[in-house]
Amino acid sequence: MKAFIGLGNPGKKYSTTRHNLGQSTILNLIQSLKLDSKNLPKLSATTAKHQDSILVILTTHMNNSGIAVQKILHYFKIKPDDLYVIHDDLDLGVGDYKIQFDRGPAGHNGIKSIINHLGTQAFHRIRIGIDHPQDNTPTESYVLQPFTPTQKPLISQTIDKIIPKIKKLQSNFAPSST
Repeated sequence: MKAFIGLGNPGKKYSTTRHNLGQSTILNLIQSLKLDSKNLPKLSATTAKHQDSILVILTTHMNNSGIAVQKILHYFKIKPDDLYVIHDDLDLGVGDYKIQFDRGPAGHNGIKSIINHLGTQAFHRIRIGIDHPQDNTPTESYVLQPFTPTQKPLISQTIDKIIPKIKKLQSNFAPSST
């Protein structure tokens, strides 16, 4: 079994922010597959099953993602190398993405938390670009802002490109490189 986990923060307040890009991607995937999801409070997550995988939206805050990820992997008996974490990334431009394995956190607190709780960075990451702030906005504020009207269509197109790749990963096909 594989786990596809979208990072973000819980609550409507954060739902359209850059930091919730991982959750938005999983929500889009669940909707496109017409799956039912269920809330699992003991795992701090909402989940949906599809094929031999579990799609997960965490209900913890970003900086505590590792706690919930550890619970999910333990509960579903999933190895870290079958984990795919989807998250925002300041080091990629808006509309860019990368699928990588065994990479460091590069300053991302959600990824740091996961690495700390799993004791390994040997898991897959689907990094979706949000770019750096173009003004003097502090990073902590920038990631909690919504996308600009110019960025919204780029993000929507990027999610539309990523969803078929996730579906291929679920089916055990290798994704085309980006």
